[in-house]
Amino acid sequence: MLSNTQTRHDQHGRYPEAATALDFQRNLAAVRARIAAACHRVGRDPAAVRLLPVSKTKPEASLRLAHVAGCTMLGENKPQEAYRKWEAMQDLADLQWSVIGHLQTNKAKLVARFAAEFQALDSLRVAEALERRLQLEGRALDVFVQVNTSGEASKYGLAPEDVPAFLQALPAFTALRVRGLMTLALFSSEAERVRQCFVRLRDLRERLRQDAPAGIALHELSMGMSGDFEIAIEEGATVVRVGQAIFGARPMPDSHYWPGEPSTEESSP
Repeated sequence: MLSNTQTRHDQHGRYPEAATALDFQRNLAAVRARIAAACHRVGRDPAAVRLLPVSKTKPEASLRLAHVAGCTMLGENKPQEAYRKWEAMQDLADLQWSVIGHLQTNKAKLVARFAAEFQALDSLRVAEALERRLQLEGRALDVFVQVNTSGEASKYGLAPEDVPAFLQALPAFTALRVRGLMTLALFSSEAERVRQCFVRLRDLRERLRQDAPAGIALHELSMGMSGDFEIAIEEGATVVRVGQAIFGARPMPDSHYWPGEPSTEESSP
């Protein structure tokens, strides 16, 4: 356990807006250096951690600059916002989209149309809706099962004890390619409380791996955002979702993005 690693949840609003491709290149390099340092502390290969830049709320012009700087997959929370951006940016043939926020069944058709990845699968109703739409589109979709490791009622995700049965039901959905698990940690300046959320997800994955259904891969752990991704990496994250440290701070308070969360704490990727 690396108790000396701190959260950066007190830095909300302190990241300057990235306004040029060079800004994005510098920010990406800084984040990758933090990833490499975290990996070094625990003897991991930085190449084993995928950085997912999160572009939610940012305008198309910023996303295009991020693409120039080398971003070929972007994470978005709201399906409608992501779909609009996808429509506007189809000239960028190599740009892929990951939907990382809660999905209502009536928005499944949007995700099935354009997304390469969906990181917030937490109900069979959503799985059914995605499957139906993906079959119509003739597509498959990489998915992560979202787990509520903090126990907060304000957060989406399955309770850890409900995940085994949920996984057993997923092979019926042939268009969904299960890649791993995802979680949102507590938003707290107390690093050890945040760390325990990541430890719970890693330990759950290790237990589930032993009798996961055929075709259900649990290789990936998506956990960690701008304020806590170093701790997540120390505990085994293979995907980190980073927005503000790359794009710059967002203008709205955190409560706008995470209903139920106090706006005094940093709670956005």
